[in-house]
Amino acid sequence: MKEVEKPITIEYDDSFKVILSKYGALALDKQDNLSQLIGDNAGELDIEKGTITFGDIKMPVQILGFFSEDLNQWSWAWDSADIFGENLIKAATQIKAIGDEFDIVEFASPILQTDFDACHTLAMAATGILNYDAYYAVSEDGIDIFVVVESDEIVEINSVKKFRDIFYNFQKNYRIHPKIAFEAYTKLKGYGFKPHEDFHVAKLGESRIICGFTERGNVTRILMYDEEE
Repeated sequence: MKEVEKPITIEYDDSFKVILSKYGALALDKQDNLSQLIGDNAGELDIEKGTITFGDIKMPVQILGFFSEDLNQWSWAWDSADIFGENLIKAATQIKAIGDEFDIVEFASPILQTDFDACHTLAMAATGILNYDAYYAVSEDGIDIFVVVESDEIVEINSVKKFRDIFYNFQKNYRIHPKIAFEAYTKLKGYGFKPHEDFHVAKLGESRIICGFTERGNVTRILMYDEEE
């Protein structure tokens, strides 16, 4: 009997580090898609209209939260309905519900003392969990407002090289569990996944990415076999 693959979900004993491991690479994948579309154009946020504009490209947004540079403080938008209105904080409210259900302090606390880089990890996790197309941070007068976007203009770009590069950069630059991250990124992208004792395989059509791990789960090597080359 064929073994049924376990889907990627949030579980009750997951820490934020585990959640970021599961959903962060997918978020970076989505960020790359956004970057390919907007190039060097900076986003202009219109809170009243609930949109962000990059040159002549306009997208609807949901506001996740904002970071105060002076206070080193993140505030979730679900705690600021009086500022943003109920319609713009639906995504943030979903994250709060997840935080309440699974006892995730980073999602359930209205205010977090943190730094700017950590705010990106919050936005990455939210983007991956809720499956938005991407996120973006707009800086205005010492406040960085983080939003998630949805747009048919953001084209999903897939390749073996992109998968390899996204995963490599994710496990190198973020404090995560690489083994969890590789499995989750593979499955969330809809690729085939084959686990082994000291390496995992991602199957992208006829192409393969093989990632080796130490006993502690750190990456030893990443091999790419691209059938299109």
